Amino acid sequence: MLREKVEEALNNIRPTLQMDGGDVELVDVEDNGIVKVRLMGACGACPSSTMTLRMGIERAIKESVPEVLSVEQVW
Repeated sequence: MLREKVEEALNNIRPTLQMDGGDVELVDVEDNGIVKVRLMGACGACPSSTMTLRMGIERAIKESVPEVLSVEQVW
């Protein structure tokens, strides 16, 4: 259930990322509230990727899914 909620939150932010040539892939949702994602396309190599992860992706997920404690990027 938690994974589906996170996926839905990502689907809401995905069009914004895709407008800039990037995307995000959900890698894992751990039982302890840690979400692991992979930034793809232009987002993967962008110098602002940390800002995108924290201020965009993590914020959107936490607003929609309060059970999530943090979002981590995996390579």
